[in-house]
Amino acid sequence: MNVMGDMANLFGTGRFAQPSGQPSDQEEAADEAQEAADEAAEEVRLRLAVDGGDVEAMSVLGALLLRRGDFDGAESHLRAATAAGDRAAANNLGVLLHQRGYADEAAGWWRIAAVAGSAAAAHALGRHFRERGDEPAAEYWLCQSAEQGHVLGAYALADLLEHRGDDNGSERWMRAAAERGHREAAYRLARTLDRRAGRRDGGDDEAAAVAADEAEQWYRQAAARGHRRGALHLGTILEKRGELKEAGRWYLTSAKDGEARAACALGFLLRDAGDTESAAVWWLRAAQDGDGNAANALGALHAERGETQTAERWYRAAMDAGDDNGAYNLGLLCAEQGRTTQAEQWYRRAAYAGHREASNALAILLLRAGDEAGAEPWFSKAAEAGSVDAAFNLGILHAGRSEERAALRWYERAAAAGHTEAALQVGMARLRGGDEREAERFLRCAAGGGSAEAAYRLATVLDARRPPAPAHELGEPAQEKSECEEWYERAASQGHRRAQVRVGMLAAARGDVVEAARWYREAAEAGSRNGAFNLGLLLAREGSEPEAVVWWRRAADAGHGRAALRLALVFARRGELAEGQRWADLAVSLGPTEVGERAARLRDALRQELSA
Repeated sequence: MNVMGDMANLFGTGRFAQPSGQPSDQEEAADEAQEAADEAAEEVRLRLAVDGGDVEAMSVLGALLLRRGDFDGAESHLRAATAAGDRAAANNLGVLLHQRGYADEAAGWWRIAAVAGSAAAAHALGRHFRERGDEPAAEYWLCQSAEQGHVLGAYALADLLEHRGDDNGSERWMRAAAERGHREAAYRLARTLDRRAGRRDGGDDEAAAVAADEAEQWYRQAAARGHRRGALHLGTILEKRGELKEAGRWYLTSAKDGEARAACALGFLLRDAGDTESAAVWWLRAAQDGDGNAANALGALHAERGETQTAERWYRAAMDAGDDNGAYNLGLLCAEQGRTTQAEQWYRRAAYAGHREASNALAILLLRAGDEAGAEPWFSKAAEAGSVDAAFNLGILHAGRSEERAALRWYERAAAAGHTEAALQVGMARLRGGDEREAERFLRCAAGGGSAEAAYRLATVLDARRPPAPAHELGEPAQEKSECEEWYERAASQGHRRAQVRVGMLAAARGDVVEAARWYREAAEAGSRNGAFNLGLLLAREGSEPEAVVWWRRAADAGHGRAALRLALVFARRGELAEGQRWADLAVSLGPTEVGERAARLRDALRQELSA
């Protein structure tokens, strides 16, 4: 007979195995009645057998009474069976004595049962010695239990070896326990494999991938057996892989079992799917269980709705839960409301706790207040902690002092981490230094990251290299676009005015009048005087001089000398000499030199004509 499973769980294994699940609400009453009837009948049968001197019946009856909590009744039967040599009775007698507080006497009976071959008793004895701090004895008895196939013995031995630093031995027995259905062992084995995959030992990507795959399988085993953290980790793996539906299912399973982190993660999945109301329900559940991340998410949700007081309450709850993001978010909230003093206080609190983005935000706040000396150390702290924005801001700070080398060093650091504007600044610095190849590399990074200025600068670099294109008349078929024109167009489509003008010029050179006019007009309407001037030239050439005058007037009013000269010529040709002279005067003052000289001659001629 083998009843003992764990000192804390009397019937973990053996004859009186616990049921795998709880009955449903509909079946509970009927099941309880049936169980009570069956147990009563079994007890009657056992008592009759005990009266007849049946040793096994004594042992089983003692175990039944022990399970019921009738220690006095159980003890006499267990002692009688033990005296007759029943090892399971000795094991269960040890359990009874342990529960009564007689640990040493219990250990004596477990030793008797273990020596007689009880794996459960050997496990209990090993646990007893470990609690007493006698690890060699604990290891001996746990090993006896584990080698007989006792799942709890294997798990307890693995735990002991892990505590001692014996990773190989620990993994061996943890795997043995997991393979026999121990869910905590499956979870801990998965965690071990997960860490191994993350370390990528020796740079072996294939070995890391194998470890990650095996970790996932053990997470799945643990989750399927009801391990809530196993379900959480499995959901995380699936979410990263893009399998959101299955990830959500495991998050839900874990969250229903009380895992706050799973409830929080489920909330984010629902929010990303557009269901913010359901997301808020799960965040609320997680936040009430002390999850700071969920409290921050609730704060952000209420802040978006303009419910600042509620948002502040949840940010404070996050902070109370030990999440430094709560203080940082409170700083952001105060800053948005113009409460800079309070914002600085919250930023400082988060920054002193090591929050790098709070350090960066605090530095920006101080810099805007004119405290550059106070801002720089916080920028440095944030940058050293890995804040890309802080590294970029340090670059700006040094550039403002004309400390170009220091600025470039921080820009390069930020660019290496993928900061688009930093890559642009490095590219521009390389261009100024004459290193066109390196400049192109950084400009491509910045342009690929979405910087319109970088796309324009890259296009100018490529434009300067290409051979001159043959001249084309307007209206001729368009030729294939070059790479530089594609970059100009990317910048232009992002609203870069100089790029729009250049795209218009390239289109005009190809003979594409409609495309040229479109880009010139877009640039002109955005305030580009060159765009307005070129649009006027195009319209005049197409015979729309009145509209051309409108755009030239806009360009001249914005300081474009050539547009002023064109207006002077138009009005002179129309006979409006005074108006022509006024525009010629403006062209002289605006320049450039060549334009000014031509405008001066025209002005003098008009003056003579007017005085004649």
